[in-house]
Amino acid sequence: MELQLHRHDWRRRWPDWTVAAAAGFVAGAVLMVLELLWATTVSGESPWQLLRMVAAIAMGPQTLEAGTFSVGVAAVALLTHYLLGVVFALVLAVVIAGFSYDTSATMIHTLGALFGFGLYLFNFHGMSQFFPWMADLRGWSTLIAHLVFGMTAAFLYWKFDRHFTDR
Repeated sequence: MELQLHRHDWRRRWPDWTVAAAAGFVAGAVLMVLELLWATTVSGESPWQLLRMVAAIAMGPQTLEAGTFSVGVAAVALLTHYLLGVVFALVLAVVIAGFSYDTSATMIHTLGALFGFGLYLFNFHGMSQFFPWMADLRGWSTLIAHLVFGMTAAFLYWKFDRHFTDR
């Protein structure tokens, strides 16, 4: 058995943008479902509160005051959430393609988990300086959901990347 070690030096290789965007959209859906399930089944919170928190990123903190469901707020929350999911997956795809991390499923899942962890830190410890209400979402459930987001986005990108047909 021959052991092959892969170097992961930066190479100028562009990702498949369409596949990366689709992976981000699907991974964003998985993240949203996990967060809503956790909020309603374990935390006993209203799922609309999470939607208001996400919508407040685009609409401002006054959005948090609304007590009832609003189609407009839900639409802005979903648009914001999925747009961010796609953008973050595009960044992940640049890392995967540029450093040739697409060598194995184990490498992809590890990178995805690390990316999800970094994303959690960025979103809930860094960006909460600008959106302080997001600090309320810090915790194990949100961290786990972001690990799953990163792993899902990375795996889907790896699986459906059209630059390689031998998978």
